[in-house]
Amino acid sequence: MKARQAFVALLTAGVVGSTVWLVFFSPVLGVRSVEIVGNLTVPADQIEKQAGVAPLHPLATVDLGEVEGRVLAIRRLASARVERAWPSTLKIEVVERQPVAVVPVGDRAALIDRKGVVTEVRPSAPPELPVLRVDRPGPGDPATVAAIKVIGGLPEALLMKIDEVRATSPEGISFRLTNGRTVIWGGADRGEDKARVLEALLPRTARVYDVSSPDVVSMK
Repeated sequence: MKARQAFVALLTAGVVGSTVWLVFFSPVLGVRSVEIVGNLTVPADQIEKQAGVAPLHPLATVDLGEVEGRVLAIRRLASARVERAWPSTLKIEVVERQPVAVVPVGDRAALIDRKGVVTEVRPSAPPELPVLRVDRPGPGDPATVAAIKVIGGLPEALLMKIDEVRATSPEGISFRLTNGRTVIWGGADRGEDKARVLEALLPRTARVYDVSSPDVVSMK
């Protein structure tokens, strides 16, 4: 009886040991493919390379947090989530940063997202994005934050008429329109009211439209 119990114990230990080896150390359940989901402009092979997971590395021992951190070193990505898809696939789901404005940097153009983070630097500005001029561009600058909030809240039809946004302070935001006219916007408050009033005023000829107080507007 004792011999049988010992045999069963050894057999069980052998099975457990084999399973542990198979899952945690063997390439049998290693990473054979990396699935990239959510990328639109960032190449999948760039994300896979940045993930830094060697082929056939045991899937069970991949540090998902470390992989996420490495992937997020790509500035054009806002978030990343890494999951195991058994038996041999590592799934990486990403969300790209969407540029909302362009900040001139010397003779180049820095694209920034809605949080003021630079997503990439290009030789020239994309024509569909407004130029943002602030003294200290960045996610921690109040003027930058306020200007981006205004840009993000504008109707598409109105945004397409804006060539440049200037923010001397959080309350000192103004636009230069594509036809050369100027809009004094003020702060980021009451954006919907200001946009509605401005769209009603634009058909009327003027050089400057002041909608900083949408209840009392003026034109020059």
